[in-house]
Order: sequence, then C-alpha cells, then structure tokens
Amino acid sequence: MNILRPDLRRLLRAAVPFAAFALVACQPQPTEAPPLAGARIGGPFTLVNQDGRTVTDRDFAGKYRIMYFGYTFCPDVCPVDAAAIGKGLAMVDASDPDLARRIVPVFVSVDPERDSPKVLKSFVAAFHPRMVGLTGTPQQVAGIAKAYGIYAGKGETQPGGGYLVNHSRTTYLMDPDGKPLALLPSDKGPQAVADEIKRWAR
Repeated sequence: MNILRPDLRRLLRAAVPFAAFALVACQPQPTEAPPLAGARIGGPFTLVNQDGRTVTDRDFAGKYRIMYFGYTFCPDVCPVDAAAIGKGLAMVDASDPDLARRIVPVFVSVDPERDSPKVLKSFVAAFHPRMVGLTGTPQQVAGIAKAYGIYAGKGETQPGGGYLVNHSRTTYLMDPDGKPLALLPSDKGPQAVADEIKRWAR
C-alpha cells in the first residue's frame, strides 16, 4: 500500500533525476594528459657530476627532473635559460616547498671538451643550490643527447681559438620514473617555468 501523499510522490519523482545528475557531476573528472606522455624521450645514462662523482639516471629515481642541455661558454641563451629555470624553481620553493624538494634541476653539458666538473660547479651554483651539472666523455654526452632528442655540434670558431656549440634549446620536465611530462618554457622567464612545473608535477 502506498501511503505517500500524491504531492510527495510527484516531488520525489522530480528529485530522482536531479539527484542522479548531481551524483555524476560530483564524480572526479579525468585529468588532462601531460603533453609528452608516451613520448620516447629519455633513458639510462652514466655521466659525471660537478663534484666529479659518477652519476646515473637511477640516482634521480623518485624525483621530478628538469633536464636542460647547454654549455657554460654559451654567450647568450644558456645562462638566460638556466636563470629562468633556477628562479622558476625558487618560486616553487616558496609556494610549495614539499613539491619543490622533489624536483631536481639538471644542466647537461653538450661541450664535454671544455666543461669539466670544476667548470660546471661554479656555473650551476650561480642559478640554484640544487642544480646538478653533468658532463662526461664525448661518447657519453652524445648518448644522452640522442636519448633526449637533442642536437649538438660545434659551430663557428671565434678569435683566439674558441668556438660556439650549436644545440637544441629544449627544457624537459620528467616524472619521478624518468618519463617525459612536458616542455618547460624557459625562454619565457621564471614565472612561466614555475606555472608549468605546478601544472604537471604533483
């Protein structure tokens, strides 16, 4: 026997579809996939850090990595990009220190002939206290450059015997498993770097 009044039955019938809609609307929506998800970028490597210690990709396991390729004798873009990376990460340090502690900025030299660990040490220290400088033999550097899709080659010779190195201007954000997430816009300054880090790193 249905003891509900007719007006209450009509109210409940009207409320059921609304309740179902509200339930669906409150469900977590799928998150946006990182732009580089599934890309074949990165891989194992063995290099030497700014302290002269042998380092492999496994030393960064469990950390987000900012991977930038350049050289310390670069007259223009490399210092600008390294500064944007360092200052951008400093912004994350200030706004979300727990996240920032899980991010390592890495500067990989594409000029191993001149970029010794000692040279790298003074260079990376100027941009962020946690920035790691990596170098190695020409073969080792060529190997990691290839894994990350980076072009690098000697350019024009300068007066006095110096030379420029032509290379890709690319900054990668890698996840804690070493998989690519996104490109960081280091050419657009620290705020753009910080915003993109916080968009994809959790």
